[in-house]
Amino acid sequence: MNCCEFFMIAAIAVALAMDAFAVSIVSGSVFRHLHIRHGIRMALFFGAFQSLMPLLGWAAGKGLQSHIQPFDHWLAFGLLTFIGGKMAFESLKIGKVEKAPSDPSNLIVLLALSIATSIDALAVGLTLSLVTEHIFSSVLLIGLITFVIALLGWEIGKRIGRFFETQIELAGGLILIGIGLKILLEHLLSS
Repeated sequence: MNCCEFFMIAAIAVALAMDAFAVSIVSGSVFRHLHIRHGIRMALFFGAFQSLMPLLGWAAGKGLQSHIQPFDHWLAFGLLTFIGGKMAFESLKIGKVEKAPSDPSNLIVLLALSIATSIDALAVGLTLSLVTEHIFSSVLLIGLITFVIALLGWEIGKRIGRFFETQIELAGGLILIGIGLKILLEHLLSS
C-alpha cells in the first residue's frame, strides 16, 4: 500500500468510525457507572465489525468487478456521496432525539450497536474493491482506527458528554463525500 492509498483508507476509516464515536460518547456520558473495561469491550466490538463489513463488501465487489468496471468511478462516487450525505443528514437529527440509548454493557445491545454502526462500511467495502488490492491491510487499519476512536469517544463521553455529537457525524459525512469526489475527479481528469 503506497502512502496516498494509506491516507485515503485512513480518512475512510475515520469517517466510518464517526457513528461508533458518537455512540461511544453518548454511552460514556449516559452510563457513567460503567467502567473502562466496558469502553474497551465496546471499542473492540466496533473495531471488529468495522473490519468485517468492508471485507464482506469487498468480496461482493470483487465478484462484480468485471460488470461494473466501465462505471466504477461513478459507483464509488455515488456510494460514498450517498453514505456521506446520509451521515450528514442524520447529524441534524441527533439533537432532536433525547431518548437514552440502550445499555452497552449488555452483549445483545452491544452486538446490535456494532452492526448498526458498521452497516455503512459494507457499502464502503464495495468501493474498496474498486480502489485497492490491499484489502487485509485496509480492513486492519479501519478496525484499529475505529477501536481507538471509539475508546476515545467513551472517555470523552465520560468527561464532557454529548456536546460534539452532531458535529462529529457531520464531519464524517463530509469526509466520505470528499473522498468520493476525489475518486471521481481523478478518473475524469486522467481520461
